[in-house]
Amino acid sequence: MTFEKITALLGDQAASLLEHNCSTVSKDQLLLPSPQFVDTVFGISDRNIPTLKSLGALFNTGRLAGTGYLSILPVDQGIEHSAGASFAPNPIYFDPENIVKLAIEGGCNAVATTFGALSFVARKYAHKIPLIVKLNHNELLTYPNKYDQIMFGSVRDAWNMGATAVGATIYFGSPESDRQIVEVAHAFEEAHSLGMATILWCYIRNNAFKKDGVDYHVSADLTGQANHLGVTIKADIIKQKLPENNGGFKALNMGGSSYGKLDERMYTQLASGHPIDLCRYQVLNCYNGRAGLINSGGASSGESDLKEAVTTAVINKRAGGMGLISGRKAFQRPLAEGAQLLQAIQDVYLEKQVTIA
Repeated sequence: MTFEKITALLGDQAASLLEHNCSTVSKDQLLLPSPQFVDTVFGISDRNIPTLKSLGALFNTGRLAGTGYLSILPVDQGIEHSAGASFAPNPIYFDPENIVKLAIEGGCNAVATTFGALSFVARKYAHKIPLIVKLNHNELLTYPNKYDQIMFGSVRDAWNMGATAVGATIYFGSPESDRQIVEVAHAFEEAHSLGMATILWCYIRNNAFKKDGVDYHVSADLTGQANHLGVTIKADIIKQKLPENNGGFKALNMGGSSYGKLDERMYTQLASGHPIDLCRYQVLNCYNGRAGLINSGGASSGESDLKEAVTTAVINKRAGGMGLISGRKAFQRPLAEGAQLLQAIQDVYLEKQVTIA
């Protein structure tokens, strides 16, 4: 996809997104994705040599190999959203081999999915594309539905499968978050000791975060703090939803509540209302980008998926992020079309005219 095609897809947003100069946090303050990222950032960390090899494998596979950017196909929706609801638009993905085939055909750096899915295909594909085992999930069969991330297997099992990395979710802000933080911190410690990279789905969840018709689950300040907590338990890569608003701490403190801590400069000097500035605040909270920020692609909306995916990629890249992790927009369509959408996302990161703001 050419720069002209990217510009056309962005439509009325093109000038705002492609010409924006960030006057909040300077790009010079950040550790930006680059071909040398593993050497310059992780090479001076406490990650052992096998973990550096695993990180190298992630960054040197697929169409984005050698750029410092990541394009990952995540398919854990069979558990998180029910298999029927997730795969009914394209039932071939009930077979996990097709998930891996889509990631390879789409030129992805890696594929992230469940223990069960990878256990059936690991021997065939572990040496062809990095496998990321998602350790925990929220299952939706319990009645009434509950929202809690529970472990579905062991780090050792992921290692035996030949996984390059493990992934996990924490619902920061939920009543169960203390237990999840401890579980995932221990899991990431073991993963690093075995030489695997770590990716954290840094989601927040609490009904109180929806207030006065605004959903602060996607506020820059709350998601930014979730990112900061995620890097603190040694996630190498942070997965986060793209911010859509700001002021979660302020809204939840209205009426005399003493929730959290804030400084007005979070909203005036470190962020603005522009989507790239909001995303940059997320990058800032990833230790100035030492842990890469990959934003999620979101649900499939049908015909608008390509525009939405390219828009998210432009915002993430220009903010200083490390890539996209997009699933439903790709696998809820025929394989060839899904691969083309993944490659369109990658084209944004390969396009030199899409610069850091």
